[in-house]
Amino acid sequence: MSGYFEGVECTLGTCLFVGLQQGTYTKYSTPFCYAPRNTRITPLATASFGGTADSSTPIFPRIHVKDPYQRLGISREASEEEIRAARNFLINKYAGHKPSVDAIESAHDRIIMQSFSDRKKPKVDLKKKYRELTQSRPVKAIQGRFQTPSSKVIWQTAITFVLLGVLTLVFPTEEGPTLQVAISCAANIYFIYQRLKSGWRTFFYGFGSFFASWFLATFLMVSVIPPILPGPRNLEVSTACVTYALLFVSSAFLK
Repeated sequence: MSGYFEGVECTLGTCLFVGLQQGTYTKYSTPFCYAPRNTRITPLATASFGGTADSSTPIFPRIHVKDPYQRLGISREASEEEIRAARNFLINKYAGHKPSVDAIESAHDRIIMQSFSDRKKPKVDLKKKYRELTQSRPVKAIQGRFQTPSSKVIWQTAITFVLLGVLTLVFPTEEGPTLQVAISCAANIYFIYQRLKSGWRTFFYGFGSFFASWFLATFLMVSVIPPILPGPRNLEVSTACVTYALLFVSSAFLK
């Protein structure tokens, strides 16, 4: 049985593909199998499927790096133009590999969103705020009224007011530490006079610092300290101890 169809001579035992050039085709032992000798067949393993590139497509080496800045290969101080340029460069280089493109886009989006969040809620620079505060006119004016004395003066004033604090805590009275407070006022005036050697300035600074210290100590013990350190306490004794600490500062460091 034989016949012709589209340039093919078929017999029952063999099949011969007749081409234009002799010797370019292979003879097979089946009536239905014939193919050119040099036909190139693409392996299934390297075929493109579902947008996945073949093995020759370059893969992004930092695809699994968690830090978005390291993944794009840029510093944390990079500008938006540098971030965008790095993203575009990597997208063009690894465009044939979809997981690589997704990793690059994800890192870019995370950096942009973080930058937007930082601009919306800027961080407070404590060092800058402290520097601005210390360089302000009111603070400089207050700092100009104080000076660092000798260590002997510091020790004398510190021992005096520490002893007054101990006496106030050990011997509290129902009327309050009136005697100790009066002694602290006199000691404050004495130490200021030892440094200033001026009667009217000593009187002004001595009584002024005493009333200011007592007022500030009362404010602290009534409004500031109780919410921070709750608990029972003797208001007069606590106020007197805070006053001694403030008087120590004015006695030793007030210019």
